[in-house]
Amino acid sequence: MTANEMDVASALSHLECGWCGSVWPADRLTNLCPDCARPLLARYDIKQAGRSLTPDSLLRRPANLWRYSEMLPVRQPRLRKTLGEGHTPLLHLKRLGKALGLKNLYAKDEASNPTNSFKARGLVVAVNRAVELGARTLAIPTAGNAGSAMATYAALHGTPAHVFTPRDVPPPFLAEMHALGAEITLVDGLITDCGAIVRAGAEEGRWFDVSTLKEPYRIEGKKTMGYELYEHFDGALPDVVLYPTGGGTGLIGMWKAFEEIEQLGWPGPGSRPRMISVQSCGCAPVVRAWEEGSETGAPWENAVSIADGLRVP
Repeated sequence: MTANEMDVASALSHLECGWCGSVWPADRLTNLCPDCARPLLARYDIKQAGRSLTPDSLLRRPANLWRYSEMLPVRQPRLRKTLGEGHTPLLHLKRLGKALGLKNLYAKDEASNPTNSFKARGLVVAVNRAVELGARTLAIPTAGNAGSAMATYAALHGTPAHVFTPRDVPPPFLAEMHALGAEITLVDGLITDCGAIVRAGAEEGRWFDVSTLKEPYRIEGKKTMGYELYEHFDGALPDVVLYPTGGGTGLIGMWKAFEEIEQLGWPGPGSRPRMISVQSCGCAPVVRAWEEGSETGAPWENAVSIADGLRVP
C-alpha cells in the first residue's frame, strides 16, 4: 500500500437521524439526535469515496478494517490507530455443514480480533473518532468485552476510561480492564443500571458516552464485517447471515455495509443476504420484539429506528 493510499480521505459528509430523518453536522461530538433523541447514522459522499475505494484497490491495502477508510468516519490518518482489527478469517465448517445438509456453511472467527471479540471493531472506530472530535474522558457500561475494548483504545490515546459493570462480571475481564488503566466501578444491578449511571454522568459533562447505539460510530466499525463478507465471497455474498445479537450494532452495521456497497456500484448479486438475529433465552429483546411485533423498548427501539433509516423490509 502506498503512502497516498494510506492517507485517503474519509468521505464522511453528515449525520442523519434514522428515526426522524433530520440532518446534522458530522464534525462535532454528538450522542443522539438533538430533535428526537434517537440514534444517528453516519452518511458519506459516495461519489467521492468511489473514486479511490474499489474492489481492485483493496488488493493493495493492509489487512485491517482501515482498508475501508473512505467509508469510515476518522478524518485524520494519524488518528486511525489500530491493533489489527478486522480481516478475520472465514472458516468452512465442512463437518457441521454435512451434518446439517449444508455444503456451504461458514463461520467468521471474530475471536481473532484484539481483545478477542468483535467489540474491538466498533470501539476502535468510536474511540478514535471521539478523540478526534475532542472527547477528553470516555465511559461505557459493559458485561465484559466492550469494556475491555474501550479501555484498550482509550489507553492507546492516553484518554481516561470509566467502565461500569455488574458486580458479578467474570474476574478475567476486571483484570484486563484494570491492567489497561481503566477506572472500574462495580454496580449492584444489571447492565441497564450501569447504562443509567453512564448516561447521568454524560449529561453532567463528566465524560462522553460510548454505549451501544448512543453515539454514531460503533456501527461504523461493526459494518466492516459486511464489507469483509463481500470480499470473502468475491462479491457473491451469502444467502443468509446468522448473527449472535446483543445490542444490535453488528446486525445493523452489516446491513448498512450492504447498502453502501450497492451505492458504490460494486459488482454483486443484486440482493442482500437474509439476516437472522440469534439471542440467548435469558436476554432476547430483539427476538421477543420480533415475535410480538413491537417496535418499542430499549434497546430494540433504537435498533428499529436505525433499521428504518436503512430501509430494512
